[in-house]
Amino acid sequence: MRRAAIQALRTARRVPTWRVAGRKPCAVSFSSSRLGLRPSSGRHPSYLPATLQSSMHLRNFSLAVISTVVASGAWYAYQGNGAQQASAGLNATSASQLRSLTTTSSAHAEDPAETTRRALLVDNDQFYTATLSGEQPVFKNTDDSDRRVLEMLTPEQATQKLRKNEESYMVNRGKGVVRYDVVQVPSNSPIEDDHAEKVVEVPSSVATATEGESSSDWMFWGVFDGHSGWTTSAKLRNVLISYVARELNSTYKAAAADPSVLLPSSAAVDAAIKQGFTRLDNDIVYSSVDKVLKDKSRRAAAEMLAPALSGSCALLAFYDSQSKDLKVAVAGDSRAVLGRRGPNGKWSATQLSEDQTGGTPSEMNRLREEHPGEPNVVRNGRILGQLEPSRSFGDAFYKWSKDTQDKIKRQFLGRTPHPLLKTPPYVTAEPVITTTKVEPARGDFLVLATDGLWEMLSNEEVVGLVGQWVEQQQAGAGGSNKTWLKSWFGFDSKQLPIEESKETSTEGQRPPIRQQQYDISGVANRFTVEDNNAATHLVRNALGGKEKDMVCALLTLPSPYSRRYRDDVTVEVIFFGEGPDLRTITVNEEASASEENAKAKL
Repeated sequence: MRRAAIQALRTARRVPTWRVAGRKPCAVSFSSSRLGLRPSSGRHPSYLPATLQSSMHLRNFSLAVISTVVASGAWYAYQGNGAQQASAGLNATSASQLRSLTTTSSAHAEDPAETTRRALLVDNDQFYTATLSGEQPVFKNTDDSDRRVLEMLTPEQATQKLRKNEESYMVNRGKGVVRYDVVQVPSNSPIEDDHAEKVVEVPSSVATATEGESSSDWMFWGVFDGHSGWTTSAKLRNVLISYVARELNSTYKAAAADPSVLLPSSAAVDAAIKQGFTRLDNDIVYSSVDKVLKDKSRRAAAEMLAPALSGSCALLAFYDSQSKDLKVAVAGDSRAVLGRRGPNGKWSATQLSEDQTGGTPSEMNRLREEHPGEPNVVRNGRILGQLEPSRSFGDAFYKWSKDTQDKIKRQFLGRTPHPLLKTPPYVTAEPVITTTKVEPARGDFLVLATDGLWEMLSNEEVVGLVGQWVEQQQAGAGGSNKTWLKSWFGFDSKQLPIEESKETSTEGQRPPIRQQQYDISGVANRFTVEDNNAATHLVRNALGGKEKDMVCALLTLPSPYSRRYRDDVTVEVIFFGEGPDLRTITVNEEASASEENAKAKL
């Protein structure tokens, strides 16, 4: 059947009809625009579509390939009982015809007065766009090859999907933070990412306040990139900040008890944060086993061991409003980048974390030193050849001993231990912590994001995009909620307002692999500013920016297909500044999906 379909693709000479439920057949013309990787030979036979492959290996293809979406004139048509493919054909379109395809697509319809819409055909590792007419939904069908037809989101629907989970808060506490924005865009179903934010008012009994201040603030922001499920990241959302705050409370109280000490040392704060991380992971991975073995209930095992069996990276930022110290603790490959403005009005990007994977030189050296005589402790950039993050919560199969894994498998359910497992644990939740002195008066900002964003954009692009967004916000400032911008100045540049990176070492920074995969150029004119939420603004531009077809196609693809082209994305943007002290944190409604979903974090 597949050979016959290919032959039909080569020989078809006319535009087929698409059967729409309850209506007369309507013509459909599949676009020759495409989003995809070229075959490894780099050649495109005239009769074959250039398709998007799911491989993550780096390959080249031109900017023209990604500037529109999907398929080199290919189309399929389904009809009948859904078990057979009724017909298949190819309407080859030249590059010059491609540019006018959108405006001329109605010419293929039987009734030119009918509206036209876009559709996607998903065929395993390939997908194609189509233009079809009619008002009713596409008659979806599949065959044994799992081909599916999906009506493509309109730009308005894509925007709605991008903004569905956005949140924004105005921090009117006079403590050095004026606003933070959050957004999540899922690829997995359910999303495996999670996030948490908390502002804690610290009384003078815990932290000695400076003259004129009755208290200080501890502010936390965290993003959690789950894998092999959502349960570990959900656990971190619920309790990680509490674990860390408890350790910080003890550390600050000890310092406050000494009249000669105003604040604990930076090293003591680092130790408290590490203790919070490792204690939580011990509870997830080891204490849960003790409880399950005592209970001997499979239901209890399923509930208590779930966060141990899946895993999650963790990136936590902690800001002390009194010391103005920003601590960034990372266990995994999520990333934090600071944007700081220079005298010329441009921003510089400073990475505050290192991507911790089996391919990071420092992590490879650490693992080999901790596990001598195990040449496969890191293989192909992965722990034991499988797990990519070298630090994470959960991931018990890389932490439990072989005896523990065998015991759990015998009494409950489980899997055979990894054949290379010798001296666990190989993965740790102990974070690496950096400290940065924030300068609120200069309008510093911090971007925290899971690797789904950094796969698409570089550090400099992310900081430049936020700078571009700030400029646009200033241009439209006028409402009362724009007072946080009053001390910020604009930029006079058609390019992203970003300084060129002066970093010579990029060992701890993985490049945006999908840019290399898709051969996306670094020109700034592909970016756009359409959103009031800075985090949503970053995700939109990561998915295509001005190339609306690309944004729509990537957001149309359902799980699990979408995971081959984009990851779950969680982004937080924190703006530092000298704002009013109203002792409040309020929902910024114009940049939030709804006040019902957004809640103040105090």
